[in-house]
Amino acid sequence: MSEKIEQTPPALEPMPEDWRRALAVVAHPDDLEYGCAAAIAHWTDGGREVAYLLATRGEAGIDTLDPAACAPVREAEQRASAAVVGVETVEFLDHRDGVIEYGIGLRRDIAAAIRRHKPELVITLNHRDTWSPGPGGPWNTPDHLAVGRATLDAAADAGNRWIFPELTEQGLEPWDGVRWVAVAGSTTSTHAVSAEPGLERGIESLLCHRAYIEALTDQDPEEYVREFLTGIATRTGDRFGGVPAVAFELFAR
Repeated sequence: MSEKIEQTPPALEPMPEDWRRALAVVAHPDDLEYGCAAAIAHWTDGGREVAYLLATRGEAGIDTLDPAACAPVREAEQRASAAVVGVETVEFLDHRDGVIEYGIGLRRDIAAAIRRHKPELVITLNHRDTWSPGPGGPWNTPDHLAVGRATLDAAADAGNRWIFPELTEQGLEPWDGVRWVAVAGSTTSTHAVSAEPGLERGIESLLCHRAYIEALTDQDPEEYVREFLTGIATRTGDRFGGVPAVAFELFAR
């Protein structure tokens, strides 16, 4: 019987650096902070402009808080966490947390934001069924699947004046300047950026979601956050020359 040979994942390529504006589109408060915020801190330090667009306010994310009470708490935590990594613009679409539907409405909302912000780089979260390659990995949520897939599609929609002509009528001219869509948390990452310059602020940024974290785990919040983020960055660094890193799957357009 032949032995199974495990293949070493390929090295991660450096993320492109020749861009000035990015738009990060995710489903919930905290989605960007679970690893991606360290990269965003590094980018804003370099003078790049990053804006956040969230499909929901995360109102269904804390079991002990009614959605009406939870939404303003999580919105405030998201704005505080964004500020830590140099992001001033945080927008919410008010789709319902937990039941976001992929479709024309979601694509239109994201395309409108892309036309407003005119990013060269669009960032989103893993849109595939699981969080690890191969069968049996942790299952992803419907919200992440819907928003990630709609973001990939909306990057093209934003540049086509005939797909959503109502946006042009509203004064949002087509923007065909998106050069890449970068998917964080992907099961098939291709690129990375060093986490070292922004890791401490990435940790602080996730800690801003204290109400969510305290409901999620009994572990000390700072211990939990530091262990989680440094662990991911270190493991990613194994494919990036030993440098702690944030990984992305990069789609060129």
